[in-house]
Amino acid sequence: MNLLEHLNPEQLAAVTLPNQPALILAGAGSGKTRVLTTRIAWLIQTGNVSPQGVLAVTFTNKAAREMTTRLAAMMPINTRGMWIGTFHGLCNRLLRAHFRDAGLPQLFQILDTQDQLSAVKRVLAGMNADTDKFPPKQVQYFINDAKEEGQRAKDVPIHDDMSRRYAEFFAAYDEQCQREGVVDFPELLLRSYELLSKNQILREHYQRRFSHILVDEFQDTNRLQYRWLKLLAGSAEAAAQGREPNVVLAVGDDDQSIYAFRGANVGNMADFERDFKVQNVIRLEQNYRSFGNILNTANALISNNTNRLGKNLWTDAGEGEPVRVYEAATDGYEAHWIAEEVKSLVAEGHMRSDIAVLYRSNAQSRVIEHALFSQGIAYRVYGGLRFFERQEVKHALAYLRLLANADDDGAFLRVVNFPTRGIGARSIEQLQDAARAAGCSLSAAVPMLSGKAGASLGNFARLIEGLREQTRELMLPEVIEHMLERSGLMAHYRAEREGADRLENLSELINAGAAFIQEADGVIESGDLAAFLAHAALEAGDNQAAEGKDAVQMMTIHAAKGLEFHAVFVTGIEEGLFPHEQSVMQNDGLEEERRLMYVAITRARTRLYLSFTQQRLLHGQTRYNVPSRFLDELPAELLKWLTPRMQGRGQGAYGASASAQSWGGGYGSSAAAGSGTASSSAAAAASASFGAGKTSERGGGWRIGQSVQHAKFGQGVIVSAEGSGSDARLQINFGRAGMKWLALEYAKLTAV
Repeated sequence: MNLLEHLNPEQLAAVTLPNQPALILAGAGSGKTRVLTTRIAWLIQTGNVSPQGVLAVTFTNKAAREMTTRLAAMMPINTRGMWIGTFHGLCNRLLRAHFRDAGLPQLFQILDTQDQLSAVKRVLAGMNADTDKFPPKQVQYFINDAKEEGQRAKDVPIHDDMSRRYAEFFAAYDEQCQREGVVDFPELLLRSYELLSKNQILREHYQRRFSHILVDEFQDTNRLQYRWLKLLAGSAEAAAQGREPNVVLAVGDDDQSIYAFRGANVGNMADFERDFKVQNVIRLEQNYRSFGNILNTANALISNNTNRLGKNLWTDAGEGEPVRVYEAATDGYEAHWIAEEVKSLVAEGHMRSDIAVLYRSNAQSRVIEHALFSQGIAYRVYGGLRFFERQEVKHALAYLRLLANADDDGAFLRVVNFPTRGIGARSIEQLQDAARAAGCSLSAAVPMLSGKAGASLGNFARLIEGLREQTRELMLPEVIEHMLERSGLMAHYRAEREGADRLENLSELINAGAAFIQEADGVIESGDLAAFLAHAALEAGDNQAAEGKDAVQMMTIHAAKGLEFHAVFVTGIEEGLFPHEQSVMQNDGLEEERRLMYVAITRARTRLYLSFTQQRLLHGQTRYNVPSRFLDELPAELLKWLTPRMQGRGQGAYGASASAQSWGGGYGSSAAAGSGTASSSAAAAASASFGAGKTSERGGGWRIGQSVQHAKFGQGVIVSAEGSGSDARLQINFGRAGMKWLALEYAKLTAV
């Protein structure tokens, strides 16, 4: 097969690049996965590198699987031994291979987010910390942030007593994890980085091995991940030893960098250009997903960002349909309109699963869900609990973790009394005291207790030891099945009134074990259980529940990245919501919000809807809205307004009806659409009384929800009012200028 067939000129240039560091700016829908996999196949086919000499880093396990599947289809090679995976997956592999050098037990376990939080809580309890002053989640965030900056407890800057205390918690947490033989997700990367940086022989071994390093979604790397990559690239060592440096190919899109809240540093792309003296920068701008009007809308929006490397998406598929814009009086109206449009799309023959409703905040989903449910439209909220995160599955995994490692205190505490076996909080406290005094794990401290507590805990310890003995010669699926029955989990959920779904999930865990063994080409030995548990921790969140059903997809815009749909609704495009009100206070916050809007727009293949409301019930309060500045940044000739727009509304004249009353019907308020009655009723009452009884010195009446113009602050919406006569004041949402209280006597407002 000719690997280079059907590549456009830019893709061909990227695939056949010379052996030099290069940056590929890959726009949305430009075929970057195809370029990456074809580049690897071409390097192997032309003899530039062996399959074992490639290191390919992806950001999801799904992307890694897709890459290996495509490679296997392209070439007759065994991809099983290739180093293709996520940062965490590759670091796990490295630490497993060199566990002694890394100071870890051979069968170390990986803590997911919830298990890590439980471990932090145990540290705080052991140190008698005030959890009101030091919330466990804040301590967890502190530890993870420090690790992602490459810091240990001793490296954390101490500014005051508070930071000193956090550093002490960090140190105690690290000691506990080391004692129990467990690592959290940030530890995988930090421990791997420390291993390579301190062990010159090992570092040079991997630098020589991986002559070609390819990184996907480079814009989402954090500082430590970039430092890890630089270590493996080893440019300085190569120059000192007179050999060719490793070739690093970074593929990413700075316009789609939307994970700063997770530590992603879009500046890594510019740093990469400088640090590696990149001479080859290729822009993949031809889009194979969307029609021209959608792409031109996205291009116009993102051009308002100043800190970008720059590119312009285009397509030869034609202009397509205009972008539809809808202005609703309330969020109830917005939701009802979405439901009606979905029904029309389905009537046209489109699958529900090819329709997505995107929102900036999860709080927006409820009223939309209610409208879809009321119209009998099947929907699914993308991003609910994943398989390995479900309660019953986590209980089962905790039992398996104890079979693999009796000293795992987190797993011990999770299931020591589940199903209930008469072990109360007091017994656990006694056990923890004994373990702390002896400096050992909870499991090892069980023989130190006597009386009723000692007897109950002894029974549990014997149960685990018995399971370990009984499953020693069994294959992994049989181990899981035996554990589920003997632990009492199956019996517990059989007795539950609504336990059928949980039983199905536990049965699916057996299937997961069987699939894991099958992928490993047969039976694996004692390390199998540890490998499966690591797989479960790394895979948590990849697989959705209820997949396969034809249902409208609802999700946050963050969750939509990497996906595409025939029709996309982007909702709530209002100042304070999108862009989010907190973004104006954050460095690069507004530009990241614009990148998020860019991601939302480029999810649509054929039809794009943008909607906003005059009034929204959010977080229990009625909000009166100003249209988002992002609407002002879209070319008017590309938009098709589905509702009349009033002239003079903001700089872009994006008009709204003067009040909700003009909309009429049963969907004119959040209350009518099931959004709650209290706030809507209060707002209506306030609007009525204010409009009737409070007038300005110029003799005009004002009402809550009315659009007004101010000489300094521009266009805004009246949110609330107080006082009367010369003491009357209005609170007005001016969008970009923020919320202002103005004295009505001096404000000189004009109605819009």
